[in-house]
Amino acid sequence: MRAILYVGHGTRSKKGAEEAKRFLQSVINEVNEPIQEISFLELTEPSIEEGFKRCVEQGAMNIDVVPIFLLTAGHMKHDIPDVLRTLQEQYPHVSVKLLEAFGVQESILDAMVELILGTAGLLSAQDSLLLVGRGSSDAGIQRDFAVIASGLQSRLGVERVNVCYLAAAEPSFADGLEQICDEASGSIVVVPYLLFGGLLLSEVQSAVRKKHKSGLSIVAADALSRHAAIKELVVARASGKGSVDIHAASNY
Repeated sequence: MRAILYVGHGTRSKKGAEEAKRFLQSVINEVNEPIQEISFLELTEPSIEEGFKRCVEQGAMNIDVVPIFLLTAGHMKHDIPDVLRTLQEQYPHVSVKLLEAFGVQESILDAMVELILGTAGLLSAQDSLLLVGRGSSDAGIQRDFAVIASGLQSRLGVERVNVCYLAAAEPSFADGLEQICDEASGSIVVVPYLLFGGLLLSEVQSAVRKKHKSGLSIVAADALSRHAAIKELVVARASGKGSVDIHAASNY
């Protein structure tokens, strides 16, 4: 019997964790599979181990692991496979397949554009975007963000799209925000490349509000999961339907 195990990142934010669980439950409601469980890599319960065991207890012999991760970095290359490898040793009769992260996809870029326009309205060539990533030391992530930035710029026709990171890579969010506020000639839209609300999104929104109160024309777009395209993508993955990564990130 086949099972689906969804794996999210996890967060210290209770509100963010509840948002992720609601999102995944809405996915489960649209996927025709009797065994489906939610789990998280860290900071939020249930753990991957607990979710996996629930699948096995319900009779699963084949488990497809659907990661709710935007890009392929350390978590996808090492952390999740390490946990699954240990579980497979404990349950050698169970076949386990780890699906890929979302990657850089046309549908995600199109959804981002709609979120940006829904927040800021029509943009002019003089306006600027600040794309904010979670951050990783993996060089592939920075290549992916270059592709994302280029895709947004071509779709929106804005003067510049700068990239910064909340951790583990440079420039930092604080430095990136200061730079674009100093250099931008028009309005600024800060675009968090984050799936759900939580402490990181709150950090971005708080900093943007402070800049706005100082007189700058600046707003922050919403988390990506607020767009229906993200849910559609996860449903398609869980249902065994393919999707096209327009920039092949490193395989785990």
